[in-house]
Amino acid sequence: MKTLPAVTIAVTTGAALGGIAVHNLEAQARPPAFVISEIEVTNPDAYAREYVPFANKALADSGQKRLASGGRTVALAGAPPASRVVVSMFESMDMAQAAYQSPAYLEARKIGDQYGKLRIFAVEGLPR
Repeated sequence: MKTLPAVTIAVTTGAALGGIAVHNLEAQARPPAFVISEIEVTNPDAYAREYVPFANKALADSGQKRLASGGRTVALAGAPPASRVVVSMFESMDMAQAAYQSPAYLEARKIGDQYGKLRIFAVEGLPR
């Protein structure tokens, strides 16, 4: 009768480990998404004060990992980049699209559109 508890523990442990392994494999199979924003800021003070805090919060709450934001840019080929460039990463393309379509970001964007011209696009990364 002592083998039944041991078998039950072994089966439960095996199922849990299997579930963790499957979750990790699924997470690795989904490629990340990189979002590139080019912004021609027309009113830097209002843009920084009224738009940036709300947009940053909305996107961070949606899983954004900011990789570059407004630093020095250099044209390597073609037209020069906009005056402000932001590069972000999301766990998947679905998450990136959801972030930029979220009610919180869309509200922030109404403000941002008053102080700059934004061009935002996403590119799917290589699987991790």
